Amino acid sequence: MQTHKVGYLIGSLAKDSINRKLARALVRLAPAHLEMTEISFRELPLYSYDYDADFPPVARAFKEELAGVDAILFVTPEYNRSIPGGLKNAIDWASRPYGKNSFTRKPSAVIGTSPGSIGTAVAQQGLRSVLSFCNSPQMNAPEAYIQFTPGLISDDGEVAVQSTEQFLRSYMEEFAAFIARVLSVLPRDA
Repeated sequence: MQTHKVGYLIGSLAKDSINRKLARALVRLAPAHLEMTEISFRELPLYSYDYDADFPPVARAFKEELAGVDAILFVTPEYNRSIPGGLKNAIDWASRPYGKNSFTRKPSAVIGTSPGSIGTAVAQQGLRSVLSFCNSPQMNAPEAYIQFTPGLISDDGEVAVQSTEQFLRSYMEEFAAFIARVLSVLPRDA
């Protein structure tokens, strides 16, 4: 089985984020042929097209990290019925300057957790709209809106509820299959 490099972006910048815990669980449960790497966007300044002619080093490094992976996994909370501002800023940097969109033809998936019963559903729909504009093929099913309860996932990514662990493992297996399918018919270099 071919190895694929997957970069993951965690929408929350908080070090104790429940979405960071979810990301750790997903890394643990991913098939062995997925190389998972967090791509941080914490240091990016606010995007402005004034930078398009000469990106700052941190933004160039961010885009280089994105270029080095085969697919992107977004693990995001929901802030005010949308994605966090930091994540949107990172997407803006990645998609610019015009003609240099880092997400074009790059398979992606979206997942998130929150204490609320709709578990990031609204934020995910907004993010899917943005990714559609960025021409990123998206895994649309299974959808994954995880309601976080205390103790569900430990700090090191251990999942306490067996059915949730199996669902997350299956989600990552589906993502691996999606990546292989997309890359077999939609070469990144075309």
